[in-house]
This record gives sequence, structure tokens and C-alpha cells, in this order.
Amino acid sequence: MKKKNRVKKHEEFQKVIHGGKKSTNHSFVLYVTEKKEAEARIGITLSKKMGNAVKRNLIKRQVRMMCQDLISFENCPFDAVLIVRFGYLSNDFEHNKKSLEKLFSKATM
Repeated sequence: MKKKNRVKKHEEFQKVIHGGKKSTNHSFVLYVTEKKEAEARIGITLSKKMGNAVKRNLIKRQVRMMCQDLISFENCPFDAVLIVRFGYLSNDFEHNKKSLEKLFSKATM
């Protein structure tokens, strides 16, 4: 996932969370807002309680990879914030990818 496709600033996260549509499942919470620009952006966040910095960065890299496989960033005009829950740790990669796919399809309807 390219850096231009990421939500980075605190203000941008807050704008999406407070003005967005919320969808949840056991592993993720997803907030989505529409925007005028043509390219999608995603911000990923998780709690410090999920592990040390190495573990959290591993989880974020895995989730970025899932998003890259699931979303075409060029023609999707939305910003999204994805919060990773503790349920993510109890499932394997494929199960988490399927649950994220269901969550994105539910949120973008």
C-alpha cells in the first residue's frame, strides 16, 4: 500500500471516526467516509495492549497487505479508519482476511 493511500494525521483520523459510517466484527472496527478525491485512503490503528512495538508493526503490515489485496485504490472515493481488535490475535491470517473482506463489503453498501 502506497503512502499516499494512508490516513496519517490525527485530525484526519478524527474526521473519519466522527463523520463516518461504522461497521464492526470480532476482529475489526471500520469507519468509512466518502470524499471527492478519486483515490482511497486507509488508516490503521490498534491498542498498545496488543503487544510490543514489533508485534504491533507486524499486525499493521499484515492488515495493509490485506487491504492492498482487497481494494482498488484508484477508483474508490473514500477514507477509512480500521481499528484492529484483540480478536485478530486469536485467528489466522486467512480468517482475518475473509472477515475484513466481509466488513468492507458491508460498509461500502
